[in-house]
Amino acid sequence: MLGEMTLRCVIVDDSPAVLRAASDLLEREGVAVVGVARTVQEAVSLVEERKPDVVLVDIDLGRESGFDVARRLVQSLDSAESRTILISTHDEADFADLIAVSPAIGFLPKSDLSATAIRRLLAHPRDEGR
Repeated sequence: MLGEMTLRCVIVDDSPAVLRAASDLLEREGVAVVGVARTVQEAVSLVEERKPDVVLVDIDLGRESGFDVARRLVQSLDSAESRTILISTHDEADFADLIAVSPAIGFLPKSDLSATAIRRLLAHPRDEGR
């Protein structure tokens, strides 16, 4: 299903350079980046307004935490419409325990970020701990 329609995405990262690079990459690969946010509050507002299919959230948002963003999105939106994927320059093993208990459907290293990787996680979200 998601393979046939344009995937709508919001990216949450505190780095303008990462937001630009990730947006450009995903747009080239056919993903519609419908918004970018740098803080928890911006992310919640954008997702409520734009209702994307997926939200990419950097684990390290400066003074804020991507894990908090993932929790806030689930609490405030109370919907399964937007699915959250955590992203980071750090190795997944560095945050394995936190990723496992987060409401995110999975994790992608920023170096592996692609439309294909996002679609794969959406099609096969992790189920452990649910």
